[in-house]
Amino acid sequence: MTSADIDTGLLAPGWAGSPAAAGTSDTAFLRALLDAEVALTRAQAALGLAPAEAATAVAEAADPAGFDVVSLAERARNGGNPVIPLVAELTGAVGAEHGPYVHRGATSQDIMDTAMMLVAARTLDLVLGDLGRTERALAGLAAEHRDTPMPGRTLTQHAVPTTFGLKAAGWRSLVLDARDRVTAVRGSLPAQLGGAAGTLAAFSAYGAADATALPGTYARELGLAEPLLPWHTLRTPVADLAGCLAFTAGALGKAAVDVLTLSRTEIAEVAEGSGGGSSAMPHKANPVRATLIASGARRAPQLAATLHGSLVAEDERPAGAWHAEWETLRDLLRLVGGAARNAAELTEGLRVRPQAMADNLRLTHGLIVSERLSAELAPVLGRARAKELITDAAERAYTEGRSLAEILAAETELAGVDLGEPTDPARYTGSAAALTDRALERR
Repeated sequence: MTSADIDTGLLAPGWAGSPAAAGTSDTAFLRALLDAEVALTRAQAALGLAPAEAATAVAEAADPAGFDVVSLAERARNGGNPVIPLVAELTGAVGAEHGPYVHRGATSQDIMDTAMMLVAARTLDLVLGDLGRTERALAGLAAEHRDTPMPGRTLTQHAVPTTFGLKAAGWRSLVLDARDRVTAVRGSLPAQLGGAAGTLAAFSAYGAADATALPGTYARELGLAEPLLPWHTLRTPVADLAGCLAFTAGALGKAAVDVLTLSRTEIAEVAEGSGGGSSAMPHKANPVRATLIASGARRAPQLAATLHGSLVAEDERPAGAWHAEWETLRDLLRLVGGAARNAAELTEGLRVRPQAMADNLRLTHGLIVSERLSAELAPVLGRARAKELITDAAERAYTEGRSLAEILAAETELAGVDLGEPTDPARYTGSAAALTDRALERR
């Protein structure tokens, strides 16, 4: 393997080049592994279990530039994880005097799990930044188009009118739901420290009067939460990560698939600010960002399922369960990080076309307000006759190519009935404006 063989995202345009790509790279994981080792020595020094000079020596030696990530990857195969060769190299770099304090009392899973939480925390911070951009853009769209009528669609067909403001407010509500879930999980990500079988026994053997004090000190060194117990086979933190990431992918995916539908040539109610091109058709401006978000949303649930499957971890440390998490979690972080970046760019540049929405409201010759007409005419004609009349008028509207309002105006039974407002789709958006206002109150 050479440096050219390291994954650069050639087949993953959804996350390639994103902040999350850098935050989850092999170099980023190496940095997190070294940070975990440095923090372990510092924590032991803080509790008098190692000299302060040892902590300084380990910190000085833990420069990612001094380690060959390709070599570490290749040698990880021998022990099943990269911590084993890394500890050997770090110990050598620290030197004979302080080398014995490197990784003292810990097990490989302590360092891998802690590094995984560090990478997750750093990536979630990036995701939260892009979710913030997205919700602000959507708030602006919702406010601007609070009263912009458009067809509401159910089961792919026109139903009753709604507003684009309410649709954008709904997208924003999902983004805020994702933000809240990510924020909660980000704040709960714990360090991992338990030793060989989760008993902290080695730390007592090395002189700790109260080994249970060490995990908290270790967590504070890293800016992570203190674990109640070692969680080698208690994988709640990973399951929580999986859940919030899969939800975020789905929340962003909902907006993306709506954009994909509304940007179809035949609908054209919205368009991406700068669509992507085609290799064969020069006229196309494809909704690429929405496409990439939707792609990630389709993959995320299966990745989350793998991480939830690792909850079934046998004994005090499992064979294979935690190993299955590393690539899976990285893939999920990358997908969501890329989706959040794309969502921010999509919503900030989204072009809304009110005229196309108005034109589409007329596609059904006024039938989109049949629900309102039924309610308006029932007191005049009786419920059964009103339904019969509107059903007949609807059939004629299609066959004769005339508007529903025109046909009903010719009905003698409706002489003197003002059908102007009831047949205007823009006047039948219900409480859409009020619901939009209510949604925008949420912060």
